[in-house]
Amino acid sequence: LEKLVSEYLEYLEIERGRSRKTQENYGRYLKVFIRETNVRTARGITEDVVRKFRLMLARKDLKKVTQSYYVIAIRNFLKYLIRRGMEVLPPERLELPKVTRRDIEVLSYSELERLLSSPKGNGLRALRDRAILETFFSTGLRLSELCALPRTLDLSRGEFSVRGKGEKIRVVFLSERAKKALKEYLAERTDIEEVLFVSLSRAGKVLGPITPRAVERLVEFHARSAGIAKRVHPHELRHSFATDLLVNGADLRSVQELLGHANVATT
Repeated sequence: LEKLVSEYLEYLEIERGRSRKTQENYGRYLKVFIRETNVRTARGITEDVVRKFRLMLARKDLKKVTQSYYVIAIRNFLKYLIRRGMEVLPPERLELPKVTRRDIEVLSYSELERLLSSPKGNGLRALRDRAILETFFSTGLRLSELCALPRTLDLSRGEFSVRGKGEKIRVVFLSERAKKALKEYLAERTDIEEVLFVSLSRAGKVLGPITPRAVERLVEFHARSAGIAKRVHPHELRHSFATDLLVNGADLRSVQELLGHANVATT
């Protein structure tokens, strides 16, 4: 099954022209599915297996929208297997969790790329800002969670546990771009602060742990620098990482169900 997933990710890149972020997102969710279910063959993906997996996700207190990302990845993987002539579970048998529609203004793909590319140079401030933006987009962390990350974070695995609201622990994942940005930033640090992200004076001196308000200001600053007219808050970055997955990879019906739309206009 892992070989089929690898071939599916190559298909997304070669045949479908999907972005690297889309491939990373799909690979991430399918990797968790295989690890948690111990499924080894395509035929092993049954309704019962998926139901138990979704029950596990729900009991981890993941938000409905996050659970939906896993289901979308599994459904589209099954569609790919059907295209290859394999007899597998019909993807339409897997319903998405019911998600309450929210009026969340997310960034477009072009806006997101401009924002992530906004920090210029190799100074500590630019490296820090780039690492913060990439980490937000890659992990979907809350602002408070990001500010509390320790400097000793193990980047080699590409995933780590974070304690969120209600003392719930969940696993988040780092993209290759985020890992690279973090390594470059940490290599420039010469202070002894134990937190991952620090506040800096105008002269670039480390002042201590970064504050949520400081992160909000740097996100707003780089949004303006990137020519994004609307106000951008870190909260948007928590949801924008899903935009690439939904728009570039998910089928229209999945998007409709996830967003609660009766109809979705496309261009």
